Amino acid sequence: MKTTRILGLINFFIIIALSITAFAAIYQTPVKKPAVANPGKGFAVVELFTSEGCSSCPPADELMARLEKESAGKELFVLAYHVDYFDRLGWKDTFGSPEYSKRQVQYGQWLKLPQIYTPQVIINGSNEFIGSEEASIRNAISAQLNTKATAEIKLQSHLSEKSFKIHYQASGAIKGNNLVIVLVQKSAHTNVSRGENEGKTLSHVQIVRKLQTEKLAEDGIGTVSVTLPKAYHEKEWELIGLLQNQSTGQLIAASKATKFESTIDVNPHH
Repeated sequence: MKTTRILGLINFFIIIALSITAFAAIYQTPVKKPAVANPGKGFAVVELFTSEGCSSCPPADELMARLEKESAGKELFVLAYHVDYFDRLGWKDTFGSPEYSKRQVQYGQWLKLPQIYTPQVIINGSNEFIGSEEASIRNAISAQLNTKATAEIKLQSHLSEKSFKIHYQASGAIKGNNLVIVLVQKSAHTNVSRGENEGKTLSHVQIVRKLQTEKLAEDGIGTVSVTLPKAYHEKEWELIGLLQNQSTGQLIAASKATKFESTIDVNPHH
């Protein structure tokens, strides 16, 4: 009888000890938070170089879709450039352009990289990653969002029948920088019938459909025009402006264009 009571007490204390340990573990285990959850006064431009003809690109495209969904309320800009150098492998990318391949080559020179590849991500023109390295990319985004920007760009666009008239106002450390206008299609799907992704339906977001670089006016205020692609649809596309250093490729500001409302003090001489 005594033995039974003793065993019962031992079991009781073991259960209590295990419960306390488990309770403590709950409060000691750190909760992982999304790297882009607490943006500061900075911005992050994520430029992905991808291709429908590249078998390792779909995971990077999927990551861009997740980041885009999380961008609401943050100064986070996702841009997907479809390069054309995979076209020779059996599938011509629906959105591919030699202009985007050229931009990737330019980044290779700016960042002194031994090679370019897909999928490749460049963040704020200064750091590069394999496009599917989610943890590294999220950490870099978080760092940029919490680094105060040294410049600012505001854009307003007026849509005519065949073009955008874009009024811009740049301020801050803008000397030595160009204005890069990016026209983006928000989403699309492609059924791939040949090449490395044969038989797959690929989903894309923030597809760059037009890229235009303009020299900034000395006072940072001016107007530029962008011709519309034939496939343009107002609800499905958007305009983004970047300020980029001509010598280093670093991005110092970014902004989405709003509709023209005469709130920007535009100098009529530009």
